Amino acid sequence: MPGKVSPDDLLTHVFERTGAAESDETVVQGPADGEDAAAIDWPDGEGTLVVSSDPISLAAEGVGELGVYVATNDVAVSGADPRWLTAVVLLPSADNDAAEADDTAASTDSGRSPLEEISHDLDAAAREVGASIVGGHSEYVDQLERPLLSLTAMGATDRFVPTGGAAPGDAVLLTKAAGIEGTAILAADFGDELDIDPEVRERAAAFLDQISVVPEARIVREYATAMHDPTEGGVAAGLLEVARASNVRLAVDRDAVPIREATATLCEAAGVDPLRIFGSGALLATVPQDAVDNCLAALADAGLQATPIGTVRALEGGDPDLRLDGESITEPIEDDLYPLWERADSED
Repeated sequence: MPGKVSPDDLLTHVFERTGAAESDETVVQGPADGEDAAAIDWPDGEGTLVVSSDPISLAAEGVGELGVYVATNDVAVSGADPRWLTAVVLLPSADNDAAEADDTAASTDSGRSPLEEISHDLDAAAREVGASIVGGHSEYVDQLERPLLSLTAMGATDRFVPTGGAAPGDAVLLTKAAGIEGTAILAADFGDELDIDPEVRERAAAFLDQISVVPEARIVREYATAMHDPTEGGVAAGLLEVARASNVRLAVDRDAVPIREATATLCEAAGVDPLRIFGSGALLATVPQDAVDNCLAALADAGLQATPIGTVRALEGGDPDLRLDGESITEPIEDDLYPLWERADSED
């Protein structure tokens, strides 16, 4: 099955094999369960460099925008302003063959070749978040059927905010809503198959423009003990990752989690859980109770929605978990979109 490598395998094979990091005093945060970004103290002692890498491998539309947003989100939720990006773009060889056969040929709705489309979207999204694309790599690969992107984002901060900083008593906040990225993917990749109103599909596809959480992260970082960008596995997986990284229990009421009408409609048609589909576009944060009102007010002043959805509790024995409507979830959560992609691939 596709998806993330399990936390157990990462612990066994990855987290203990980090080169010289163990003895490098500049490494504030290295690879760890639930942490999506590294933090490195500048050698001169002024500030911290935050670095994160993310691939985009399955979405068929808007991969350039998604790549920028997902990579820079991880930097932003670590308390930094995204400044620099590198992009690795791997393309199916068939795209190159088509371009060589006819320079005017294009295989995207915009009239641009796949490379033109991706580079255009990378540029536009990077400008939007204020990041500079400073390098990368591109090539055509015979084995690929769809583009594969991997972006590394970097930024600087004076206060690194980890995923693992949640403390008992904190409130759990969610900006925007659950399943924003997943909704856009459903509309783009599976909209033709789903029995939904075209207007709902069009509205859902536009969610791609709302994937960045850089604006709200700049506000929430002033109050948060922990921040996290829920991606694969959705809000539910993101909550569990905060719990595991912080060694706490997150108690969440499903009914408190905001779900947009278009998301609910598409998820019902596709038979998926809106809390378990790609969640980029929302920011998870834990905030001390005495700072919640100020944090929510600051977001509202900026025109940004946020909702308290739960609380952080001490473990009092047992493993870190997500208590969703009282159900204890401790095992990694698989994204509900993967079976849809697998079924689509098998039918091609």
